[in-house]
Amino acid sequence: KTHYFCQFLYFPHVLTLLPHSVVGKPVEEENAGSSALLQRVKRGWVWNQFFVLEEYTGLEPLYIGKLHSDMDKGDGSIKYILTGEGAGTTFTIDDSTGDIHAIQRLDREVKAQYVLRAQARNRLTDRPLEPESEFIVKIQDINDNEPRFLDGPYQATVPEMSKIGTSVIQLTATDADDPTYGNSARVVYSILEGQPYFSVDPKTGVVRVSLADMDRETRENYTVVIQAKDMGGQLGGLAGTTTVNITLSDVNDNPPMFDQRLYQMSVPESAPVGSVVGRIWAKDRDIGVNAEMKYSIIDGDGRDTFDISTDPTNLFGIITVKKPLNFENKPSYTLKVEGANTHLDPTFRHRGPFKDVTIVHVSVEDVDEPPLFDSPAYLIELPEDAEVGTVVKTVSARDPDAANNTVRYSIERSSDPEKFFYIEITSGALMTVRSLDREEIGWHNITVLAMEMNNPSQIASVSVAVKVSDVNDNPPSLSHYLEAVVCENAKAGQLIQTVTAVDPDEPLGGQHFYYSLAPEAANNPNFTLRDNQDNTAWILTRRGDWSQHDQTVFYLPIFISDGEQPVQTSTSTLTIRVCSCDHEGNIMSCNAEAYSLPASLSRGALIAILACIFVLLVMILLMLSLRAHRKKPYLCDEVENVHENIVRYDDEGGGEEDTEAFDIAAMWNPREAHHHLAKMRQDMLPEIESLSRYVPQACVMGGGGSDSNVHGYVLAKLLEADFDPCAPPYDSLQTYAYEGEGSVAESLSSLQSGTSNTDHEYDYLNDWGPRFKKLAEMYGVLETNSPPMW
Repeated sequence: KTHYFCQFLYFPHVLTLLPHSVVGKPVEEENAGSSALLQRVKRGWVWNQFFVLEEYTGLEPLYIGKLHSDMDKGDGSIKYILTGEGAGTTFTIDDSTGDIHAIQRLDREVKAQYVLRAQARNRLTDRPLEPESEFIVKIQDINDNEPRFLDGPYQATVPEMSKIGTSVIQLTATDADDPTYGNSARVVYSILEGQPYFSVDPKTGVVRVSLADMDRETRENYTVVIQAKDMGGQLGGLAGTTTVNITLSDVNDNPPMFDQRLYQMSVPESAPVGSVVGRIWAKDRDIGVNAEMKYSIIDGDGRDTFDISTDPTNLFGIITVKKPLNFENKPSYTLKVEGANTHLDPTFRHRGPFKDVTIVHVSVEDVDEPPLFDSPAYLIELPEDAEVGTVVKTVSARDPDAANNTVRYSIERSSDPEKFFYIEITSGALMTVRSLDREEIGWHNITVLAMEMNNPSQIASVSVAVKVSDVNDNPPSLSHYLEAVVCENAKAGQLIQTVTAVDPDEPLGGQHFYYSLAPEAANNPNFTLRDNQDNTAWILTRRGDWSQHDQTVFYLPIFISDGEQPVQTSTSTLTIRVCSCDHEGNIMSCNAEAYSLPASLSRGALIAILACIFVLLVMILLMLSLRAHRKKPYLCDEVENVHENIVRYDDEGGGEEDTEAFDIAAMWNPREAHHHLAKMRQDMLPEIESLSRYVPQACVMGGGGSDSNVHGYVLAKLLEADFDPCAPPYDSLQTYAYEGEGSVAESLSSLQSGTSNTDHEYDYLNDWGPRFKKLAEMYGVLETNSPPMW
């Protein structure tokens, strides 16, 4: 845009101030140093208040005005200085002529006025000729700013179906021009886009509804463009626009409506209570709280079997199972369901009713159900003396399906781990197979299972609680105290002990015990018993003059019986010791002769005696250890592979110097072996006699060659050992034809048989073939077909 400006200089006042000190005096006198320098000076200014239009666009600096001093003779001796706001940057002054120019573009909206200061100085001495004076440069406004909407674009909401003239939003445009100068800042509003739905007030900027019954369900969003123009809207004014996005908010002006008049649903009869059958929806064109629904079953034969609730969004109706279903009893149900708005607007009640009704048909599907017991649980009371085989209860279960399959019964093993009960598989008769004892187990909680024959996966269970009732089958016995003490100084009739009894039985009327002395002790001269009739009894003395030297211990048999049928009795023995007591009855000693150390035995002597005893014990233990070490065998049996029976003796040869035990020369001349038959061993005594049989001499002397020499030597030595009563056999080697690895019998050694305490079974001999047939007949067990015994 191009602006054309005319520069005007306005001089509202002319002020002439002349300094008195410089009137008629030359300039040279300024350096005289006299008092004339301190005299008042007459100032003379051609003084202007300057006004300049903003937004000057010329190429030359904008002339603003001129400063002049009366002392200026035009000879260039005076220098003008300009200071203050914008001096040197925005404004400049010709220091010789005093002309002021603007060298930058001025904008009133940025700064409306500038405060400057001017002074005239001597150009040579730079001394001020006049005091500094202040003047103002004011910037005059032009219409160079259009109105602006500082907060746009705008968002606004108005309820649907609003009346004409309903206020939507108020807009305000701001113009940066001077509102006090002309019409540059006077704004007028108009609507450019959005008719005929909305209008705007030209002065206030209020946007209003201009069309009645606008429906959100038809159109929800509108865009309105508003213009603000200055200069009162006249031609040539500047304008600014903004956008207003208007949304119609929802009101409850539409009733709900089901999209179906009949809903078909199905549910299996095995569905548990609370299971979801299906959901329905009464659609509402409104949104938010205006579309929230509440559903209810208002009629139908299933209103007691099913229930309906609203989902978390408050839009859908959820139909659930309220009671157990049974296809055989009722295969289908009909429900009449109503859906209604929960938030109603009184303004639009005439558009109602805000509810709708539909029909829901629910079909029950048949499924294979597990057996059903005739009772959810069983409680049985059984006396503990019931005989084995007593029928406790007969449980009954049936297949609820139309097929009515046969049911079989069993007991869950974990519920009866000790197997006290048994149930007949077809009849369901529950019976005992072991004796019951209330004192051990008072309750038996059994789980009985019922299973369909044609579908074993269908299993039902029921709890059977068996309470074992009490029978008087336990005799009473004394509790706690089975020993008592009588002092030597006790008098006749003195109480020495109160006895009580316990009975594991629990009769209904409580425990009642009766006490008396056993018949064999009823007339004893020492003690008597008094039954207190409160389940306790007193043991009293019949005489005095008790002495430990006469008798230290008495045994008193007490007869106890209970009061229940059948009566149970027992006899308990109370041990009574005679003790010496002080005059207050405190026990001092219960031994016939109390042991005491001699008074002359010191502590050191006692320690010496104990040390001697300890040393003797150590020596005895050492000797026993050495003896056991000598008897320890020198070789260890090989447990894994026993193929020989070695008999060892606790004797040892003489080594290399022992020439009588063995003659190595005989290895080379076995014929001389018979000359040593009469030689006797001198280094040991005979322990056992040889069990070898006689070997004939012909066998010893027969054969030839090196092999026969060795063979003959061995036979000669064997014959010598057989006839020598003083030489025990060092080795006994037994060879079995079917022993060891590769044989069916494996090892037949009995060396390890002593480590097992169990009875040995010989049934495996039947599997070893004909070679062991005889052993199998002697030790094997014949198989029989006899029935098992209970």
